[in-house]
Amino acid sequence: MTKPADIAALQEALGYSFSRTELLDQALTHTSLAREQEAQAAGAARIGDNEQLEFLGDAILGFIVSGELFQRFPHFREGELSKLRAHLVSEKHLIQVAKELNLGVYLRLGRGEENSGGRHKTTLLVDALEAVLAALFLDGGLDPVRNLVLRNILVPELENLARTGHGLPLTDYKSALQEKLQATGRSQPTYVLVETRGPEHRKIFTVEARLRPSDIPGTEFVGRAAGSTKKEAEQDAARQVLEYLTASRAGHEVYATGVGGQDSKL
Repeated sequence: MTKPADIAALQEALGYSFSRTELLDQALTHTSLAREQEAQAAGAARIGDNEQLEFLGDAILGFIVSGELFQRFPHFREGELSKLRAHLVSEKHLIQVAKELNLGVYLRLGRGEENSGGRHKTTLLVDALEAVLAALFLDGGLDPVRNLVLRNILVPELENLARTGHGLPLTDYKSALQEKLQATGRSQPTYVLVETRGPEHRKIFTVEARLRPSDIPGTEFVGRAAGSTKKEAEQDAARQVLEYLTASRAGHEVYATGVGGQDSKL
């Protein structure tokens, strides 16, 4: 069995205290250990492992992610939503989350898997993460699962994609910026069309996204971008504001760029 201290540390990382810790134990139990224990106790009842919980957790994760993307990106087409969901629930992304939660040290493995480095195997770690989501659901309902998914799986990666693009369909930087500002209680930016040029059939629109400081009058930062449509320009200007906020939060020395390229130190 996993040591009580380990269970307590994992529950703290999950942000949830289980009423039935046996569910968390089962979520961390690989089939290799369960079958090994059954072999040692001939005739004993089947010992639970995390395979069925992983099946349930995978479905719950897909449901929560789908609902959140539907709410956050109402203008995305079905194909764009599907592609973004596929990334968020992919093994490539979930393994990073499993490592951040340090799930490997809590896995309950048979000797064969232990000796072959099972604690570091991507498939085992991702399966355990999905099983933990199921255990959370069975113990506390949907809310604690949603909290964990938003905090550890969805929101950080959406912010990362908003900064980098990564070729995925996260082009709704305005929605991402709105979410970020709402979460910190800050005012929404003002989008201002400052220039239109070119012939009627090939117009170029220049838009500024003006971010106001929370406590003093004036403009804290101006994102300025041009595009073939006002919507395209607004999205790029919003992206610049997101990058500025991210750099500010990281504690870097940031300069606010005003109209005409004038810089002023914050």
